[in-house]
Amino acid sequence: MKILQPYQPLLLRIVHGLTALFLILAMITAYWTYDVYDGRWGQIPLPKFEEIEGIHGTFGLWTLLIFPTLVFYGFHQGRKRLIQRNTLSKLSHISQKGWSYHFHRVINTLTLVSLTFAVFTGKMMDEKWLPNGELNHSWYLAHLLSWVIMFISLAVHLLVSAKVGGFPFFVSMFNWFYKPQDSPLQWPNHLKTYWQNFNISWVQLWWNQTYWIKWLELLIWFSLIAAWILALLKEM
Repeated sequence: MKILQPYQPLLLRIVHGLTALFLILAMITAYWTYDVYDGRWGQIPLPKFEEIEGIHGTFGLWTLLIFPTLVFYGFHQGRKRLIQRNTLSKLSHISQKGWSYHFHRVINTLTLVSLTFAVFTGKMMDEKWLPNGELNHSWYLAHLLSWVIMFISLAVHLLVSAKVGGFPFFVSMFNWFYKPQDSPLQWPNHLKTYWQNFNISWVQLWWNQTYWIKWLELLIWFSLIAAWILALLKEM
């Protein structure tokens, strides 16, 4: 019997894949950095490669650069994959059919929040702290905490995705087939249409029709913008 794969929009696959790739590399190099310069809460015998902090910063920066695209897609074109109006009430009925799908939406949403916390705290750090042995800065400790939260969020995200979609779902995220309307050649036209339709009335409609999750979206955008502004002010 042929196994049917769910279709994933091409833009989602690209943005999700790049974010996941840079994030995983950033997390691996983050632990390596901790292992080299800190290690107060346990270590494994990794090579003492001091340049790893700069490599981690590069992967973290790439994650931060691609992440806003995932945020915009997630809260708009992909909003059905995030928390809905009835999600929290549905979670109270564990035995109910489809409970896993509602829980999956919660985990997707919390993963976006966790990644926001990780990139924000990382942007607040100073690259000189660890080489100078300054290990008790609040932003460094917060960034360590963000690694733990992100690790748990990513693990649960994978487990729940496997529960909801199984192997066909994972295959669909790496399938290069796409529908004609998803072609990259159509992206300039989609973007042009979006900007032509973007006006005050569109914003008002979004504000009136969107439930409380709009505040979460605004908080994430505010955090990402503030991270860049505060980082620039710190360097002045």
